[in-house]
Amino acid sequence: MKGSLLVAGASSDAGKSVLTAGICRWLHRSGVSVAPFKAMNMSNNSVVTCDGGEIGRAQGAQAAACGVLPETAMNPVLLKPGSDRRSHVVLRGHPLTDVTAAGFRELHPQLQAVSLAAYDDLAERFDVVVCEGAGSAAEINLRATDLANMGLADARDLPVVVVADIDRGGVFAGLFGTVALLSKRDQSLVSGFVVNKFRGDQAILDPGLDRLRHLTGRPTLGVVPWRAGVAFDVEDSLSQQDVLPSAGPPHGNDVLRVAAVRLPRTSNATDVEALAAEPGVAVRWTTSPGEVEAADLVVLPGTRATVDDLAWLRASGIAAVVRARAESGRPVLGICGGYQMLATELDDDVESGAGSVAGLGLLPVTVRFFADKQVGRPTGVGYGHAVTTAYEIH
Repeated sequence: MKGSLLVAGASSDAGKSVLTAGICRWLHRSGVSVAPFKAMNMSNNSVVTCDGGEIGRAQGAQAAACGVLPETAMNPVLLKPGSDRRSHVVLRGHPLTDVTAAGFRELHPQLQAVSLAAYDDLAERFDVVVCEGAGSAAEINLRATDLANMGLADARDLPVVVVADIDRGGVFAGLFGTVALLSKRDQSLVSGFVVNKFRGDQAILDPGLDRLRHLTGRPTLGVVPWRAGVAFDVEDSLSQQDVLPSAGPPHGNDVLRVAAVRLPRTSNATDVEALAAEPGVAVRWTTSPGEVEAADLVVLPGTRATVDDLAWLRASGIAAVVRARAESGRPVLGICGGYQMLATELDDDVESGAGSVAGLGLLPVTVRFFADKQVGRPTGVGYGHAVTTAYEIH
């Protein structure tokens, strides 16, 4: 077996990452050498690869489904949003530059060359490469600079499966509209559809699927049922659940209530979500000062824009609540950028260019930003247990 497939979406958060991981796992269990690939990802959730770079967390999980170690070729272009208009560009796992939407067009030839070379490298070494698209396949305003969707499929003549989330509604319009908006060349690459998160009797759905096939000439290749409790690292911060799934009742009588502050530029939210894997721990993402005050534990997570998110924390009223909690001896946990906010002073001429900024003053620490990013996969011992799989990014 030798070949590739692009799993594209009728929308963001349609289930592309989970479906890609499932296909990867099925092929791996069937004895096929398989690798995941996402040409370009926009996410502040990343993982460190074995070759010393950063890729999106979903591609790290997909690599595990393939039974292989994650590498930068699996996600050669990673955009980490720092504001509504600028993103940090990570190329083959390492920082390249900050760019605006307009500036991205100038970078496109370089990014395309690198992403296609990464795909070709994987295609040479593996029997199958299962590619994941980004957002919607029909973002026609971005087609000229598309790397991850029909631009990739067109460049490498890949068959495309379009997946839609029926739980959102409008599934038939989304699938039909996706094909209708594409160019003739791009339409020729679409092989079929997948309906995701279906609940109920499929006999009720089938007439619509038949009509869709009549209108588009393409079959629905699968209907994936709804499954509660499927936890997969999300790429889109808007897809983060406010209340994380419970891992079960507590061992004793009390539930530990954790309030995780949803910063505007939260990064690596999975650091917080790991707490929800503990029985009796209830984790809720929040922007409410009242919920922060009432929680047993407050977590300030990592962020792609520490100084800007610190300003937001103050404007929201949460900073004052966090200070009052700490001063009364109630626990506050700061991770990465959240830890930096707890410092006395932040000296930042790099990320925000703001220079010296007062922190929350809860730790006798001065934080200084440097241009070079540190990434690694450390090992060691924590609380008496060996740690063999970990990452650090700062």
